[in-house]
Amino acid sequence: MRLLTSLTVAAAVSCAAGSLAAQEPTRNVPDSLVAKAKISEDSARAIALKRVPGTVQSTELERARTRLMYDFKIQRNGRKGTTEVEVNAMTGRIIAVKAGTSTKARSTTRRSS
Repeated sequence: MRLLTSLTVAAAVSCAAGSLAAQEPTRNVPDSLVAKAKISEDSARAIALKRVPGTVQSTELERARTRLMYDFKIQRNGRKGTTEVEVNAMTGRIIAVKAGTSTKARSTTRRSS
């Protein structure tokens, strides 16, 4: 009986931990690239959320086409799918906003000068 109770408690704790981990945003920000960025992750997140209000689902710092950029996937309030916002890690300007991750993905891109 004690073994059964212990197993039940262990299963409940692991399920609860799994659901909490599923709600945590993923983060892929290598230290080697953070040292090269002039804009902090927090500042870039604020810029992205000002443009697309919602909840950040994932954050990535990457080098693409010779640009160092933060890539935020944001769940917009009251909408399905996510919106991807790319922020230049050197200037803080928005590189692109790509709406939707469904089969009919719509993309709106704004270039900064």
